[in-house]
Parts: sequence; C-alpha cells; structure tokens
Amino acid sequence: QVQLVESGGGLVQAGGSVKLSCVASGFTFSTYGMGWFRQVPGKERQFVGHITFNGGSTYYIKSVRGRFTISRDNAKNTVYLEMNNLRPEDTAVYYCAAERSQAIVAGPWADYDYWGKGTLVTVSS
Repeated sequence: QVQLVESGGGLVQAGGSVKLSCVASGFTFSTYGMGWFRQVPGKERQFVGHITFNGGSTYYIKSVRGRFTISRDNAKNTVYLEMNNLRPEDTAVYYCAAERSQAIVAGPWADYDYWGKGTLVTVSS
C-alpha cells in the first residue's frame, strides 16, 4: 500500500522556521522525484518546489527561493521541506507528492502519482 505521510507542521511566528518531513512507503522511493505543494482553504493548490529522484537538482518557485530548502534521504525514504524566515502568507496545508518522470524539474504540469494528506503550517504575524 502506497503511503506518503507528512509531519512537522504547526504554529510558528513570522520569521521563524519549520522543517517538514514526508515519509514514503509502498513504492521505490529512490526512483521518484518529489514535489512539495501547498494549499490555502478556498484557493488553488500551489506548487512550491521539486527535488529529483537522486537529490541532484532542486527547483523552487520565486516566492520561496532562498527561504525554503528541499532535501531527501533515500535510505530513510524521506523528503524534507525546510522553511526559514516564514511569512504569514506561507500559511497553508503542505503536501508532498511523488512523480516518476525523472525530469530535472517537475512542476504543477507533471503527473504526480502519489500524494500525502498534508500537514498544516500556520504562520502568525
């Protein structure tokens, strides 16, 4: 059974940091690129960034570049999203997702096969 389970969300003050984890099971994690998305209730889901299957390349949307870092540990079947200098507008449910394209960048146009259920990050001002 395929599972992606996010954790690490919570309440943080503006300017603070949070590190999210996403643990994968039920598929060959090391062959999948991983994306992070976020969604504010009532709004469309937004692509945040991506890391290739081997961790060799990452991509971020402009609004988080320089503040967010995606990394992965294939031995632990885990991908991370480290978020620094958080802003109230970063408040959202954050989701991880897996795709098998082997592309350097797999943005919102890519076919993501598996999705987690999300973890809420709330940034207070």
